[in-house]
Amino acid sequence: MSSTAGQVIRCRAAVAWEAGKPLVIEEVEVAPPQAMEVRVKILFTSLCHTDVYFWEAKGQTPLFPRIFGHEAGGVVESVGESVTELKPGDHVLPVFTGECGDCRHCKSEESNMCDLLRINTDRGEMLNDGKTRFSINGKPIYHFVGTSTFSEYTVVHVGCLAKINPSAPLDKVCVLSCGISTGLGATLNVAKPTKGSTVAIFGLGAVGLAAAEGARIAGASRIIGVDLNSSRFEQAKKFGCTEFVNPKDHDKPVQEVLAEMTNGGVDRSVECTGSINAMISAFECVHDGWGVAVLVGVPNKDDAFKTHPVNLLNERTLKGTFFGNYKPRSDLPSVVEKYMNKELELEKFITHEVPFSEINKAFDYMLRGESLRCIIHMEE
Repeated sequence: MSSTAGQVIRCRAAVAWEAGKPLVIEEVEVAPPQAMEVRVKILFTSLCHTDVYFWEAKGQTPLFPRIFGHEAGGVVESVGESVTELKPGDHVLPVFTGECGDCRHCKSEESNMCDLLRINTDRGEMLNDGKTRFSINGKPIYHFVGTSTFSEYTVVHVGCLAKINPSAPLDKVCVLSCGISTGLGATLNVAKPTKGSTVAIFGLGAVGLAAAEGARIAGASRIIGVDLNSSRFEQAKKFGCTEFVNPKDHDKPVQEVLAEMTNGGVDRSVECTGSINAMISAFECVHDGWGVAVLVGVPNKDDAFKTHPVNLLNERTLKGTFFGNYKPRSDLPSVVEKYMNKELELEKFITHEVPFSEINKAFDYMLRGESLRCIIHMEE
């Protein structure tokens, strides 16, 4: 065990004291892990749009003060009671959703939506005792999606940690903790395009580009990027996109444009925007008889999806996915190996890097639309 096992650790963390205000680097106390928990030293973390969304308090009942962050790579510092699958020194990726291994979802080969550990954006405490592991002068600091990686040390449920190859560079593979795996898996695990097929990707942010990367890996012959922002098209070529459509450039629904381009429709589509209109277009643009559309983007809570049932009767398939259908503990190690084997390219997703003391710059880059992923170096 490590020399700090069982002790409170004092370390730096970027605390969000209130919605939309710059994070403040504070000294926090991190309690030891309890049963089924692990304390992890975070070496690199990345900023995802989900962090920004909840920091702005757009997505939940505001809960502050809070430590955000959920894409990261680190090393196990100590483990709590009953933890047998991890030990100090193991390299891990914390994940916002988990895999308990015991529920019906975990035992199903078709699902990754663990009953115990699936994402809960409202909960700010640990499952074990309903308390936080972070505090400042005795005042609790809330957790975020069970990870809170904007801290030099964090405590995570063992089911939300993927043990990975220790030779994998954590400053690269940390981006696999959320968005990149979501897009990649949506294509490879759910859409499953065949070699030579045609794929449309709706939305060319980081998740959409990861979906395009999945289509490239699968050997799709045409990867058509669809986005309302034409400035994204040049960058998307690096991720395998071969053609581009801006719906604003046409006086007919984009699904009709795509059908004309592809002799009746694309074989697969992946929607990564959360826009209801994009979801309808993504479904209606796939070819009858065999077309599959996959929804990844998260819509507003009051949105409703409307299409004619004949679109389904004509043998089009509509699917949804959560975290790319990857089981975090079981599947992420093999995604890391795809990178190690040079099958998956991660460097092109990383557009910026900053030291931990300048974490607010990462937010600025993303708010200005300049960043796919900004890597934050915890050790300076």
